[in-house]
Amino acid sequence: MPTTTSSSTKAADTPVAKTAKESIPIAAKKPRTVKAKASTSTQPSLRFYYSEALREKTDTVLSALDTRPSEPGHGEAIADLVTELIDAGMDYYFLKPLKQAEVGFVGEQSARLGISGAVKLLSSVSRKFLTRMDHAQLLVVAKHLRTLAAP
Repeated sequence: MPTTTSSSTKAADTPVAKTAKESIPIAAKKPRTVKAKASTSTQPSLRFYYSEALREKTDTVLSALDTRPSEPGHGEAIADLVTELIDAGMDYYFLKPLKQAEVGFVGEQSARLGISGAVKLLSSVSRKFLTRMDHAQLLVVAKHLRTLAAP
């Protein structure tokens, strides 16, 4: 079984694993760093259109987070907003093409039921995280939402 000791040939603070045959330096843990990401304008993008009313609500919720940071309830407000955005996105990406393809009432209703379940699940999971976030974390989420909403 290897043991951890300091080697006289290595720096005193560099641990090594001693085996019967050789000494192997143990790599120190490196701090995680954020890798540079390509700008959003250089990456492929797939966005959806949403109502003007939802756009106004998005602006209102995100502005309140910026202008009134000490006010409670930002996590709940963003969670509600995310639920509406998920619903609008699912409608745009899945239900709208089904209507256009004229799959029929039963097909549309079946799809709507399945998508409704998915929206509830996604909303529930995202709400659990969003409502527990502190102000700095919510600002990161807000920044991401603004990036998605950019023209």
